Order: sequence, then structure tokens, then C-alpha cells
Amino acid sequence: MAEVDATAEFAALLRGLKERSGLSYGVLAKRLHMSTSTLHRYCNGDAVPVDYAPVERLARLCKAGPEELVELHRLWVLADAARRTKPAAASEEPAAVAVEPVAVAVEPVAVAVEPVAPVPDAEPVPAPERRRSRRAVVLAAALAVVVAGGAGAFAVHLAGDGGGDGGGDRKDHAGATSSATPGARSADPSGKASPSAGHERKPSASPSRSDNPAGDAPGTPSAPAAGAATGTPLTVATTPYVYESPCSQHFLIDRPPVKVPPPPLEQDAPNWVGVLGAVASGEQLVKLTVQGTGSDTVVLEDLDVRVMKSGAPLAWNDYSMGVGCGGNVETKSFGVDLDAPRPVSAPKNGQRDFPYKVSESDPEVFYIKANTKAHDVSWVLELKWSSGSRHGVVKIDNQGRAFRTSADVGRPGYDYPIGAGSWGERVDG
Repeated sequence: MAEVDATAEFAALLRGLKERSGLSYGVLAKRLHMSTSTLHRYCNGDAVPVDYAPVERLARLCKAGPEELVELHRLWVLADAARRTKPAAASEEPAAVAVEPVAVAVEPVAVAVEPVAPVPDAEPVPAPERRRSRRAVVLAAALAVVVAGGAGAFAVHLAGDGGGDGGGDRKDHAGATSSATPGARSADPSGKASPSAGHERKPSASPSRSDNPAGDAPGTPSAPAAGAATGTPLTVATTPYVYESPCSQHFLIDRPPVKVPPPPLEQDAPNWVGVLGAVASGEQLVKLTVQGTGSDTVVLEDLDVRVMKSGAPLAWNDYSMGVGCGGNVETKSFGVDLDAPRPVSAPKNGQRDFPYKVSESDPEVFYIKANTKAHDVSWVLELKWSSGSRHGVVKIDNQGRAFRTSADVGRPGYDYPIGAGSWGERVDG
């Protein structure tokens, strides 16, 4: 019932945004590059989008506020979880049906063996022995068909189960999800590795960091299955580049404008960044979706920042993801000053401070806004949790790599005006 309610609430919020916008289904669908019937199904609760990206585009098109965006994402997480449980119950049906042809397939084999069953005249065999030999050959052939047919049916059943959850990395899921290779540095497609300018700095250990006597290993942020694999009772899905507005998002790239493709949409930013070896410029807004893996409540006690490396800012060009955006209401978030000797996460714009509680049916969405004006900083987050007598720390990063944010002071700036078709030098710097 809770799952159905979440889907209904999600659809109701979508309908409310649509009606408030004053735009028709046809106009919205055209701007979202989807069919009118698909948009109808989303708003009526007949279907739940597999990815969150079209939902966010719809919300922003309808002028949704920061709190509405957070609530919409929370309801989509619950509705999507409900959607992914439906194929699981039906996935067993094809297996039962797939076995039927195996039993039927034995008949032709038995008939086909008849002509070769008699034993040559050179070695006479008593009539009863000949009948037993023929029966044995037929039985062996039938068993071979059953085994082969059964293996085929089993293989088909496994293939069917593989797609039952509606698609891969949530990424992204979650997804928004990054396609960056775990453990890889941002690199230029030509093979030139991105320089890690600056000196090494020892990680800044948080004074409130606790040990983990239970032995729970840190979870992998963008892989929801990690919680179950490590015994950690929660998962964290990470979106590394969130556009508070397109104009607020900048990237530093070690390339001239003629070799930089047009700015991407938010959901495409991770791929774009990975291909170009780009680094968040000046500030970086990261979204965390934290959800329990069971019915037990998990207390999120604190969110610490750990600097892995800090050095001189990158001497690269600065590229803006949008122009002419106008004023923007800042999102409730936890701010991080990466230039501080020991950065901490501090609530901003009305954000409530820790602790929080999550479970499988009650996730939380957090926005982390990190900024720097003087350094090139590689950093990760550490989420402290407890559940009953258990407690631990989940390391949060960007697909196995540290987040990376560099100051853009004095760097040449470029914008991509709508309709211009190319990058142009920023006049106001």
C-alpha cells in the first residue's frame, strides 16, 4: 500500500506542476522530446519514468522550487522502487512455460532413432535383448534432448531475469549516474593525462570520526547493491554535477574553445567531463540520495569532509554551461569551504543540520555545495551512521575517484550563447 501511495503522490505532484505551468500536455511533451501519451501516463500514475532526468526537466520547465525538486526526487525514488518490484513476481511465469517444449521435443527423437536401432546381423542378439537395446538407445536420446532443452530453457530464464529491474545503473540512478571508469583519472582522449597540479596534503581527519568495531566496509556510493554486499544498512547514490542553474555551473578544461563541444545537459555532464578531462570550476554542487536497505531505521549522525590533495589552481580555460539565466533561488544545502585548513559541512539557506533518519521507505536527499577560490582540491565525504548496536562510516566519492574542484581566478572565460553555435569569449570575465 505504501508503494502504491508513493506512486500516486508522485503522479499528483507532477500533475500539480503541469497545471500550475499553464502549458498543455502537447506543448510540454514537445519541449521534453517525448510523446504526449507518455507524459499523460506519468502524470496519471500509469507509469513511472525509468530515469529521473526527464522528471527533473519537467519540474524545471514548470518552475518548480528547490523544496519541490527535493520532494519530487524523494517520491520518484519510492515510486521507482515500487515499479522495479513488479517484474520480479512475473519473471517466474516464462520459466514454467519454457519447459513445455522440452517434453514435446522428445517425441520426434524417439521416432527418428527407430531406423538405426536394430543390431547388425553379424552379431545375433536374442529378441528380448534387441528390444532392450532399442529401448536403451531411445531412452538415452530422449535424456540428451531433455538435458539440452532444459539447459536452453534455464539460460533463457536467466536472460529474462537480467532485465527485470528496468535497466542497469540507476545511476544513477541513481543516475544520475556517471559513466566514469572507477579508479581512473580524468584524461584527454588523445592520451594526455590531466596534470595533478600542486603538492600532496595529508587527509584532514575529522575529530569526530568513530571507529567501526562491527567491521562494516564503506559502501560504494553509486552502486545500490553495495549496502547488502558489505553489511552496511544504507546506500548512497551520487550525482556529481548538479546545475543549480546552467549559469552557475562552470568547468575548467585544458583545451582551446574550438576543441570543446557544446555544453551538455545536466544528466550528460559526467560523460562530457570524462571525455574532456574537465574539472568543476570555482564550485561544485553534489547531490546525495541516501536510502536504507531494510525496514530498520538508520540514523545519519554527521557528514564529514576529507581533503585528499590540495595545490595551486589549474591554469586552464573556464567554460560556462549557460548564459542569461537571470536570478536564481539558492538550494538548501551543506556548504563546504575547501580553502579552510580543515573543511567541514555547514548547513546553508535553511538546511537543517544532522542527525537525520532514513529507511527503505523513507530516503533523504542532500545537496553539498563545495567552493574554492585559491586551490585545486580533491576531496571525499564520509557519512557516519548507526542502527541499533551497529555503526560505521560510508565513504562517498565520484565512482571510486575523489571529487575535484579548482579555483578559476584570472582564467580566460568562454560562454556558449543560445543559437550562436560556437564558444565566445566572456566579455565580463
